Amino acid sequence: MAELSELTVLPATEQPFNLLYEDEQLLVVSKPAKLLTVPGRHPANKDCLISRVQREWPAASVVHRLDYDTSGIVLLPLTKRALSELSKQFQARSISKQYQAVVAGLPAKGQGEINLPIAADPANRPLYKICDSGKPSQSYFQVLAYDTVSQQSRLLLTPVTGRSHQLRLHTRAIGHPILGDTLYGTPDSIAGSERLLLHACHIKFSHPVSKALISLNDPPEF
Repeated sequence: MAELSELTVLPATEQPFNLLYEDEQLLVVSKPAKLLTVPGRHPANKDCLISRVQREWPAASVVHRLDYDTSGIVLLPLTKRALSELSKQFQARSISKQYQAVVAGLPAKGQGEINLPIAADPANRPLYKICDSGKPSQSYFQVLAYDTVSQQSRLLLTPVTGRSHQLRLHTRAIGHPILGDTLYGTPDSIAGSERLLLHACHIKFSHPVSKALISLNDPPEF
């Protein structure tokens, strides 16, 4: 029997990606929400970020991904050397990434650490779950702003590990699901936005050839 992920059609947004950085070795782009990073398994899910980028930069490849629902910064190598060097940086967790999210509720603490293991949820594919037998998963959060009228908060999220759906699961686990999260939200938090309010807003890494430190920001539209 085919998995749900193979059957689900994810319509691609018409919103284009934005180019944030370009040189001979790599690109950095901003992916819109509601666009896969790579082609999906369903034949209708071929339109994606990398296919669009490769129309202009045929050598572009993928070294990390963002969820379909998540917008923001994606790093795309243009050479085999860049792919190899950046892959090593991701494996060593030396690439720093930060996200902004708008969540339901007002966290009691202005900042904190979330250490909760994550595993696939076989009974609810393609979802994941907090599970003691899962892989160690670590995130930090900082409250950027409270909205006491709407009972919502803007958070800066820094993942240390890179598990699937990590930030979505971790924020829900502390009682503050991300607005518009149709996979892990509550009825109220899902109704709070037409899209997932999660955006990869910052990345810092060493250039794969020059080794110069590159730091880029991409503020969210929400």
